[in-house]
Amino acid sequence: MTTLTSDLSLTENITTIIRPPYFYISGFTGIPHMDYYYVFLCFVYILSLVGNTIIMVVICMARVLHSPMYIAVFNLAFTDICESTALVPKLLDMFLFSRQFISYDQCLSNLFFVFLFLTMQSFNLTILSYDRLVAICCPLRYHTLVNHRSMFQLTGAAWVFAVFIVLFPVGFISHFSFCGSVVIDSYFCDPYPLYSLAAPCSDVLPNHVMSYLIPFIVLYIPMIFIISSYICIIHALFTITLPKDRHRAIKTCTSHLILVAIFYLPISIINIFSFMPSNIRIINYSLTSVLPPMLNPIIYVLKTEEFKVSIKRLLRRVIEQLRGACLFMKLELRCAYNLVHVWEGDEWKTAFSTVRGHYE
Repeated sequence: MTTLTSDLSLTENITTIIRPPYFYISGFTGIPHMDYYYVFLCFVYILSLVGNTIIMVVICMARVLHSPMYIAVFNLAFTDICESTALVPKLLDMFLFSRQFISYDQCLSNLFFVFLFLTMQSFNLTILSYDRLVAICCPLRYHTLVNHRSMFQLTGAAWVFAVFIVLFPVGFISHFSFCGSVVIDSYFCDPYPLYSLAAPCSDVLPNHVMSYLIPFIVLYIPMIFIISSYICIIHALFTITLPKDRHRAIKTCTSHLILVAIFYLPISIINIFSFMPSNIRIINYSLTSVLPPMLNPIIYVLKTEEFKVSIKRLLRRVIEQLRGACLFMKLELRCAYNLVHVWEGDEWKTAFSTVRGHYE
């Protein structure tokens, strides 16, 4: 299958740009019983979908979580769902059902959305580190620097910048000519194998430059910012005199640090050891893409106290409603106005005007 080439009689030739009608995603080669691995990825995808949906629902329903930090957490959960959905269903369709041919347009769309949501995962973790930095190092200015408006502005700017930076390599690839092989040695429309396929017929130097520049902007600059922010946080923790306050500050950072390690370490290993065998690289890439979205909600539920309390309250409310209990969220004066205790000398308070009417 590695001898598949672009059939010039079927290609679309527009101003000397040769575009094949399809690419072939090779996936794993020479590994038996890979169906079990794809089933595992399907199971991870379902857990990711359920877990992040729960995170988003709890944040929407629990008023105590309507804080600036949880805007970023909600955005991270939404990005995790989108990133898993952009990758896993197509991967399962290709390799479980032997549909490894993908059209040219679908390939570029797949590349764009996978890298868009990976980029947003990095930016979301950076925004959360900024939130922790301000909360611990500048607590008196926290509500000035980090509020709902500023958090919406940060997340909105991150989305715009992510779309802009991912469009660059996709735009360049759309101007490549593919006059040789159409076999992509990866598990999705990976840009780096595409550069190799286009090299005999196109000038891929700009994309090779971007292949180093974009990871630096998307991964290493956020990593440098996160590491620097935690150096400042550690310094601030030593200035906290009360052990209780120091312990509470450490707990607020633990979940974020775990998320950072889960996301950045595997990707850094892939970029450092780029010479690793194809199958190992594909396994590492695929696990890096699907495991963080599954683990993020688990870590937040287990490591964030206010989140656990909010989930318990919502579950208790649902159980009580299912049992037929009646939850009174407001004071019902129509039934209980005569039970209101009035102290001596406060007789003027015995008249009530409400939306239900006037009571005396």
